[in-house]
Amino acid sequence: MSELEKERLEDIEAMIKAMSLEEKVSLMLHTSMAVDRVGIPRYNWWNECLHGVGRAGAATVFPQAIALAATFDDALAKEEADAIATEARAKYNEAVKAGVRDQYCGLTFWTPNINIFRDPRWGRGMETYGEDPCLTARMGAAFIQGLQGDDPDHLKVAACAKHYAVHSGPEKDRHVFNALVSKKDLWETYLPAFKAAVDAGVESVMGAYNRTLDEPCCGSQFLLQDVLRKKWGFKGHVVSDCWAVRDFHETHKVTATPAESAALAIRNGCDLNCGCTFPAAVEAVKTGLLDEAKVDESVRRLLMTRCKLDLFTAPEKTKWGHLGRKDVDTAEHRALARRVAEKSFVLLKNRDSLLPLSRKPKKMLVMGPAAADINALLANYYGLNSRLVTLLEGIVAKTQEMPGVVVDYIQGCQMYSPNIQNGWTIGQAESADVVIACFGLDNAMEGEQGESIASHAGDRDAIELPPWQLEYLRAVHDRGTPVVLVLTAGSALAFPPDIADAILYAWYPGEEGGSALADVLFGDAVPGGHLPVTFPAATADLPPFGDYAMKGRTYRYQEKKPLYPFGFGLSYTTFSFTDMNLSRQKISAGESVDVAVTVANTGSRDADEVVQLYVSRENRQEGEPLCSLRDFKRIRIAAGGQETLTFCLPSSAFERINDEGEGVFEPGSWLVTAGDCAPVDALERAGAAQAVSARIELC
Repeated sequence: MSELEKERLEDIEAMIKAMSLEEKVSLMLHTSMAVDRVGIPRYNWWNECLHGVGRAGAATVFPQAIALAATFDDALAKEEADAIATEARAKYNEAVKAGVRDQYCGLTFWTPNINIFRDPRWGRGMETYGEDPCLTARMGAAFIQGLQGDDPDHLKVAACAKHYAVHSGPEKDRHVFNALVSKKDLWETYLPAFKAAVDAGVESVMGAYNRTLDEPCCGSQFLLQDVLRKKWGFKGHVVSDCWAVRDFHETHKVTATPAESAALAIRNGCDLNCGCTFPAAVEAVKTGLLDEAKVDESVRRLLMTRCKLDLFTAPEKTKWGHLGRKDVDTAEHRALARRVAEKSFVLLKNRDSLLPLSRKPKKMLVMGPAAADINALLANYYGLNSRLVTLLEGIVAKTQEMPGVVVDYIQGCQMYSPNIQNGWTIGQAESADVVIACFGLDNAMEGEQGESIASHAGDRDAIELPPWQLEYLRAVHDRGTPVVLVLTAGSALAFPPDIADAILYAWYPGEEGGSALADVLFGDAVPGGHLPVTFPAATADLPPFGDYAMKGRTYRYQEKKPLYPFGFGLSYTTFSFTDMNLSRQKISAGESVDVAVTVANTGSRDADEVVQLYVSRENRQEGEPLCSLRDFKRIRIAAGGQETLTFCLPSSAFERINDEGEGVFEPGSWLVTAGDCAPVDALERAGAAQAVSARIELC
C-alpha cells in the first residue's frame, strides 16, 4: 500500500466515524448529497461516455461501440477512450467552476458495455464489442485503460464494466428474467470479459437488471462475493443498474420490502444504488436486517473512488486542471473520429471492383432513408455536435473537388414504414452512372427499452432488412445502374446479397460518418473493418431469444450456414496467408507455443489486414465450440509487401471448459488456424479468402 493510499484511508475513516448512519447512506445513492461538515460535496455518479461524452451537450461523437469493435484494433480503442476522457475532464472542470454538479457532469462513467452480443435481435447489442469473449475482453480492457489513464492513484476518469452478468436481452423482460445458464457457458462465454476488465484495473462494475441462476445480479452472493471479490480480487465499487434494486421486491419477488432489498444488495457488495431504494438501508440497519459495518464498507469504497478522481481537490489543482472548453471537440478528436469510422467500415461485396469509384465525370444518385438521417450517425448514449456530417453531406463535400461529377439526391423510401406507392422515384436511377443507396436502421429502430419505436421494447422481432426497403432496393437494382449499398445499423442484418453490386457496412459511424464514407467510396481510405458478429441468413436460423444457452449461437456454436461469418471483411487489395510455423509440435500444461504466420499484400493498394488466430479441437465432443478466437492483430502492409507475425499461445488457450465450468487440459489434437475470418469447423471455412492451419498435440 502506497503512502498516498494510507493517507486517503485515514481521511476516509475519519469521515466515516464523523457521519451519522443517515449521512453515510445518503452517499450510497447516485445522487449523493453533500455532507458539508466533513468536507464532502454533493456528487452525481451517473455519467455516460459509450462513444464520446454522452448526454452533456457538445462533445466529439465517435462511431458506436460495435463499430469500434469492427476495427479489431485495441490500440485504437485506447486512443479513442483517452480522447473521451480528456473531454470528460474538460467538461467537468468547466462545470465545477460554474457551480454545476448535476447528472452527466461528473467523472464516473458507466462505460464500457462488455456483455456478449449473443443474439442479433437485442437492441442494445450495438453498445457492445460483439459476440466473441476474446475480442470483447481485449477491446473492453483497452477502453478502460484509455479512460482511466496510466496512474492508478489519480484516475483521469473512472470506468465501469457493465452489465454483470449474463445480460443481453430481451429488453422487455430484463426486470423479471432469470438467466439460467450452464456453468460451462457462464465461464466460457459470459464471464471472461469481466475478468479481463478487473485485471485491467476497472474502478467500477455495474450489476445487471436480471437474475442469474436465481439471484438478482445486483444482490448476488455468487457473482458479487464469490466471483468478483474473492476469486478475482476486485477492489473497486459496485453500482446497481438504474432502479434494479427496486426490482428485487417489485418484479423479481425475491424480497418483500425496500428495506429487505437494500439489505440484500449491500450485504452482498452492491455499494451504490442508481435509483431510490437505498434510503431504506437506514431501516434495514435499525431493524437488524443489515449490519452497519457493511454500510461503512461500501462508503469506504465509494470515497476511495472519489479520492482517486481528486474530487476533493479544486479542479485547477489536479493533474488535469489545465483542461477546459478548448479541449472539447477539437480538430484532433474530429480527425480521430473520422479515422475510427474509416477503419470500422466492412466491405461485404465488391463485384467487378466497382469500389473505389472513379473520379472521372459522372452522375451519381444518392438515395435512401439513411442518407440524410442524423440518427443513423448517432446510435444511442450519444453526445451532440455542431457539425454532424451525414452520409449525403460527406459525399457532396468530397465531389466538390471533382469537376464533372454531379450528385443528385432523393430519399426514395421511408425508414420506418412502408412506402406510398405513388411517391416512388425509381426511374431517376436509370439516368445515373452509379447509385449510392443508403439504407438499413437508425437509433429509433433498435436500442434500449423505452428509447426506440421497435416493436419489442428496443429489440427487433426480425433481423431482415425492413421489407419495404428491400422491395425498393430490388426495384432500383433492376433498372440496371450499378448500385453501391451502404447499410447503417448496430447489429446484423439479413438480406439477399444480390440486391447490390457492392455492399459497405457503415454501422453508426458518428459525427464524421459522411466524410469517412466518402473517403472509402473514392479510395482515399481502404476499408479494413471485419465483422465482430456473425450475420445469420435469417431470423428463422436463430434459437429462441429468451434462451441463454449458447447452443446454436455465434460462430462458436452456430448450426446454420451464415450469410457472413464472424471476422469477415474484404479490402480493395488482396492478401495471402502462408508459412505457418509452430515453435513446438507438442505442448504440455504450463507451456506455451509461438505461432508464426506470413501475411502478404498481393494487390496494388497499401492496406490493413486483421489477422485472426483460432483454435479448434479435433474430434470435439458434443457441446464444445467449433472454434474459438484466441488472438488477433491488425497490421498495415504495403502493396507487394509481407509481414511475419508471431502469436504466443499459452497452454490455457487449448483448455476445454467442462460442465462444471472448469478449464481442462487433456491429451488430444488441436488445429491452429490463422485467417481473415472464423473457420466453420476444424477443416472447412465459409466465406474466407485466406487461411492457413497447423496441428498441435496436447500431451
